[in-house]
Amino acid sequence: MVEPMKFIKKMFAESSDESINSINKLAEDFAVLDLPSELNRAIEELGFTNCTPVQKEVLPHSLDGKDIIAQAQTGTGKTAAFLISIITYDLENPTHKARPPGQPFALIIAPTRELVMQISADAQQLAKFTDISVVSVVGGIDYEKQKRELAKPVDIVVATPGRLLDFCRTNVLDLSQVESLVIDEADRMLSMGFIPDVKAIIARTPKKQKRQTQLFSATFSEDIKRLAATWTLDPMFVDIEPDQIAVDSVTQVIYLSAEEDKYKVLYNLIKVHNISRVIVFVNRRDETRRLEDKLYRHGFKTGLLTGEVPQKKRIKTLEQFKSGEIEILVATDVAGRGIHVDDISHVVNYNLPEDPEDYVHRIGRTGRAGAEGISVTLACETDSFMLPNIEALLGEPMHCEQPPEDLLTDLPSFERRSRESSLIAAPPRKRQRR
Repeated sequence: MVEPMKFIKKMFAESSDESINSINKLAEDFAVLDLPSELNRAIEELGFTNCTPVQKEVLPHSLDGKDIIAQAQTGTGKTAAFLISIITYDLENPTHKARPPGQPFALIIAPTRELVMQISADAQQLAKFTDISVVSVVGGIDYEKQKRELAKPVDIVVATPGRLLDFCRTNVLDLSQVESLVIDEADRMLSMGFIPDVKAIIARTPKKQKRQTQLFSATFSEDIKRLAATWTLDPMFVDIEPDQIAVDSVTQVIYLSAEEDKYKVLYNLIKVHNISRVIVFVNRRDETRRLEDKLYRHGFKTGLLTGEVPQKKRIKTLEQFKSGEIEILVATDVAGRGIHVDDISHVVNYNLPEDPEDYVHRIGRTGRAGAEGISVTLACETDSFMLPNIEALLGEPMHCEQPPEDLLTDLPSFERRSRESSLIAAPPRKRQRR
């Protein structure tokens, strides 16, 4: 068995035009892959012409039905890589269309609701000119509504593990005929404690000899390698190493700021630079709520995105952010993965994350697709302890400076504004049984 070349912790990189153009011409153009015409039409409409490195390495083998274990980071085109092979198989094997409702031929498992919704949206775009049905299955959304969708014939199910198991245990979903299985962000599954659920799900699918399995992970720990060996059969290993950890198009600025001055610096930063689309990352939910409320009362169009916000509202908030109705999205790291919004000019780290890899995911929300982006970190005494680990991951020192005077001007008074509050009350503490 071929071992992956390296097991890295580099988390985000966009392929440049130069690197794409250097790919072997034989596999560079989607046209040479001999994809179905309906799929080619969707790819052309989306503006894809050249394969990214992960697509170049994965597609020739996945289209032939090989199992795949790929190390690939956010922004490298991995979602399209596994969706193209799934959709191609569906179009070239129409006999499975006679299956009963709730019995998909393809299952994609992802760790977060946001990533599931993003994959589902991408799948619908690529399947636009086909009759392929895609259903997303996540917690926090009306159970009965999803149940009604699964009561119809479905081709592709994209799901988080918990809600998927709920439907399996109540016999709403039957995974016994799944022919294509994708496990996305396996490392994240492991860190979030989802592996027991994933194992229970995979046990309900056909044996690995009778299905195609594709596993994608940002890092290959020993645990991930063991799981991959268990779930796949004679897999093809793909190792896509980014040229750099953080994209060159993101300018990183770190302001050394006392905790009591952070809000003042943030407010003036947005005002002075006339920022109209920014994500502000905060570590704690309670502080996220307070910060969003302050910004709203100072006249900004704000939205809140944390794990305690109901899923319907989270989806609406993201739609409003994408459309420009919301200018400032205040979020915990739930927004760090699986959210792709174009033209985000700034990302602000109100707190530095404890996990250095989350820092790279955060700044990766800006500077996408070659656009210029700016990451601003407000580092107080506590945050400064996180800097050495981030520098170690980036492989270079980070320049810190004092905020300029125009970011330290006094704040105006709060406005009197009525609103349908987007704030979510903290959940009550459960009394311990004695």
